Amino acid sequence: KIVEFVADGAIAEHVELLEKVPAGLFEVLQIPGVGPKAAKAMWTELGIESLDDLKGTSDDDLAALPRMGKKTVENIRQATRFAEAAGERVPIGRARPIALAIVERLREVSSVERAEFAGSLRRGRETIGDLDFLVACSDVKAVRETFVEMPEVTQVLVSGDTKTSVRLRSGDGPKAVHVQADLRIVPIAAWGAALMYFTGSKEHNVRLRELAIQRGQRLNEYGLWQGTDERPQDAEGAEPVAAGSEEEIYRALDLPWIPPELREDRGELAWARSDARGELIRLDDVRAELHAHTTASDGRLSILELAQEAKRRGFHTIAVTDHSKSQPIAGGLSDERLVEHIEAVHAADREIDGITILAGSEVDILADGSLDYDDELLARLDVVVASPHVALRQDPDAATERLLRAVRHPLVHILGHPTGRIVQRREGLAPDLDALVAAAAEHDVALELNANWNRLDLRDTHLRLALDAGCKIAIDTDAHDVPHFDFLIYGILTARRAGLPADACINTWSAERLHGWLRSKR
Repeated sequence: KIVEFVADGAIAEHVELLEKVPAGLFEVLQIPGVGPKAAKAMWTELGIESLDDLKGTSDDDLAALPRMGKKTVENIRQATRFAEAAGERVPIGRARPIALAIVERLREVSSVERAEFAGSLRRGRETIGDLDFLVACSDVKAVRETFVEMPEVTQVLVSGDTKTSVRLRSGDGPKAVHVQADLRIVPIAAWGAALMYFTGSKEHNVRLRELAIQRGQRLNEYGLWQGTDERPQDAEGAEPVAAGSEEEIYRALDLPWIPPELREDRGELAWARSDARGELIRLDDVRAELHAHTTASDGRLSILELAQEAKRRGFHTIAVTDHSKSQPIAGGLSDERLVEHIEAVHAADREIDGITILAGSEVDILADGSLDYDDELLARLDVVVASPHVALRQDPDAATERLLRAVRHPLVHILGHPTGRIVQRREGLAPDLDALVAAAAEHDVALELNANWNRLDLRDTHLRLALDAGCKIAIDTDAHDVPHFDFLIYGILTARRAGLPADACINTWSAERLHGWLRSKR
């Protein structure tokens, strides 16, 4: 069958079997509590061939099936509702605050030695399928009870000494988050191995296991072991080569520690072995915000309030970049209002010490690639962030030419959220990224990674292309209010997934270097 699959791309017997079973039954099988026997009984006895059929069948008819009963039907109904509510992955900006709060609760249990979240959230992926928590403790019962008794828990799926799974509902209304959360309790001696294993990705773990096997070792969630036995930890008197920390396991494999954000099997082992690798950008490296809005357009802070918040966060520079005139719904500034606004920004800059306030604009890139203000007005701005907001369904060729025209404009500093996508809601433009990053490098235009978790645009794979092309990168929060400054962490996580070093990001530069580069385009 393996040979048949490799040769033909399919297995004849498998194809024949698939033709005999309604395709919708496989969706029914994804509902917790519905196994193969139950699915078959639903199909043959009640004619259920899809989730819609299941939803349209009465509780009494389901309960009459063998081994079902009212309680099982109730669980299936609840699971079906949850599956519909959680049909999409959870954006990182909603998942991460929930996970941080849960970790803090777990750490408050007196017997807990270590507690962290793992999985795709630790890797900084833009959307999360479920939440994974790891705990080392001396009182399993206390930790488990704390976990299942959280107010967000709507259903306990599994409760045991090593694994507990629950369903969570956080928030109310249409923005409520429905997500499964898994808690794994591990020995402190195997903490590093477990954290590595449950952080993933699966593909990265496979690479590490292959490397261990090449060395006559075996790697699993209990540690790195000498020998290649299937369960080396079960051997009498077995002691791992390394297990207590991720660092010591990587070191035992002759690798430096690889940051979680890179663990996607996208060349991170080669990166780790490279003499050219550098330190990835960190949150504390950022010292400037170059895309932010005030009450002059659609922001909620005055110029001074915005600057004071940026100063409080340790920034040396804040750019005020309110919307241009083609965005009336966002309070876009007419030519006359922009002139007045520039003067107001410069006045505020003279009023505050310890931070520089730059007069900028988020200038719309119109559908044909022209900019929303004429060159004379653009030249008066300290910072021009050119961004697409309309015509975001253009065909790729038109989108490419549109963005290239903006990048080639001599007065543009930053190409803001280049594709205009909204995570899980809008795909945005699909330009030729190779052409775009080449032009940005040639014309010394920084490409923005918009850190708002609804955007994360450029995304990590695009950012990798830009980095390889030698582009400058701007990581901005697009702040409209004080809490939006906290979005910076999502930009940093995305940048780290692309392998971005701090020096490639203009927001990390000293004030002298940054302002010098901005003036070079004037």
